[in-house]
Amino acid sequence: MVDGYSNQFRLSITEALSTQLYVALSRLEPAPLTQENLDALAPQAERLGLPSKSGVYQLFRQEPGKKRQLTYVGKADEPLPERLGNHLYKLSGREGISIDEMSFKCLFVEEDLSSVSPEKMLIKEHLKTGEIVWNNRGFGNNDPGRNRDRTVIKSNHFDLEFPIDLSRKVKVLTPGVQSLHDVLWEIKRGIPFNFRFKHSAAFKELMVTVPEGEMTVDEAFHFVAQHLPDKWQICALLGWVIMYDDSPSKYPSARRYYQLEGVSTQTPKTRKPSKNDAESESEDKDGEFNE
Repeated sequence: MVDGYSNQFRLSITEALSTQLYVALSRLEPAPLTQENLDALAPQAERLGLPSKSGVYQLFRQEPGKKRQLTYVGKADEPLPERLGNHLYKLSGREGISIDEMSFKCLFVEEDLSSVSPEKMLIKEHLKTGEIVWNNRGFGNNDPGRNRDRTVIKSNHFDLEFPIDLSRKVKVLTPGVQSLHDVLWEIKRGIPFNFRFKHSAAFKELMVTVPEGEMTVDEAFHFVAQHLPDKWQICALLGWVIMYDDSPSKYPSARRYYQLEGVSTQTPKTRKPSKNDAESESEDKDGEFNE
């Protein structure tokens, strides 16, 4: 009821929080997404005496000759530097994008805001004035596990525009005779995207000779496939790589298969985004990288 001397006041805590977060981030200048800048975040949090290193962040991309774009808004219940480090790691292994194009802003959030989804509040504020390029497109996903390997991805999915780079070099592959088990783990540690494989005791007994010289990811998987037992295959999906004893199984979002008989390719299947799509991006949980 409204009259000359009374009215109703409704306090929206979430609206106040979203506005404050938005304003606080807008006052910051983006910094290059480098390991050096991320390493400086933890000491800063310690100097501020923060009990937690959780927070919210924004990622930006600036392609040569173009304006800087806001690409992603997220939160980190895990330490903020680690979450941003995961993004640095992921983006460094993708086709069609350079890590030199990426920058970030972040805020350590002292209060526990996990129950009110601060990243969703920020997204809502940003969408009032523009577009966030990578949110709701699968960018923030950790490894979803075996149950998602056969998913048909949306036609606007991040992994479709920026698939894993199979032409990059594996960081370290020790030449000489060693077990296939050790070779698999060297490949896993030497590439900036997930390589999930089923473990087999036989791989510890199977000795292979790794040639001298660097290998690309593509060459390394081709080499491994030549030593795999029957029914095993390596499958390069758009966003990660898997190895299981399920040949000749096919995966909708696969782009390349490595098998004993050779290498084959396929065009990934996609589906149109729908209004009912709910992206299952997990901002505060680590994915399971091995079964």
